[in-house]
Amino acid sequence: MSKKIAIIGATSGIGRALARELHSRGHHIGATGRRIERLEELKQELERHISVTYMDVTNHENAINQLEQLKQKMGGIDTIVLNAGISNYQKAVGREGDLQIIDVNIRGFANLTAYSFSMFYKQGHGHIVGISSVASLFGWGLSAPYSASKAFVNTYLQGYRQKANHSDADIAVSTILPGFVKSEMTDGKKGMFWIAETEEAATQIADAIRRKKNWSYVPKRWRLVSWLIKLIPNWVWDRL
Repeated sequence: MSKKIAIIGATSGIGRALARELHSRGHHIGATGRRIERLEELKQELERHISVTYMDVTNHENAINQLEQLKQKMGGIDTIVLNAGISNYQKAVGREGDLQIIDVNIRGFANLTAYSFSMFYKQGHGHIVGISSVASLFGWGLSAPYSASKAFVNTYLQGYRQKANHSDADIAVSTILPGFVKSEMTDGKKGMFWIAETEEAATQIADAIRRKKNWSYVPKRWRLVSWLIKLIPNWVWDRL
């Protein structure tokens, strides 16, 4: 069944690949991001059933206005994929960098999640999809604010999933936890393993969206890693 799917953060990596994959499955795509030239390139590539708009998720009121404009262009929104996020891996760690990640990955994410829930509640149905990370399962010195921000995503979405289950509306909430996926965000990272191609990740995420899964690891083999991570005592992580 064709749906109208908005992807927040579709200019590169998983978001861009997911836009292509979902479009190939017959869905009408709404794509947002800060690099408007990339959005226009995507629009020209896909040609039909795609709407684009500029969005900076750190500008909260403007982001909501842009989402409403995108909704009008698309003639409605059935599913929203919250993919916008940044990382500080191997960059200078400090107060300004940490706060920037918090502004995008937490405040920007929470703003759009809460608004989307209200929007879907009013229309009686909808699907919120949040792109988290396997990094959310542990703290890591090289990317502490990123790991913490994704842990927030997990807990925040879990709360909204419970809220949805107790509401009268037909709202699904999905948490997607990718492992290492080739993208601009992972360029230059060392020690990566089980690296997935972007298209592979997009295919599995699209499948999870179709099935409205509560939790999904991408690629699926990362579920095993998550189990192992949860078995490691905190004192071990603190000394790594």
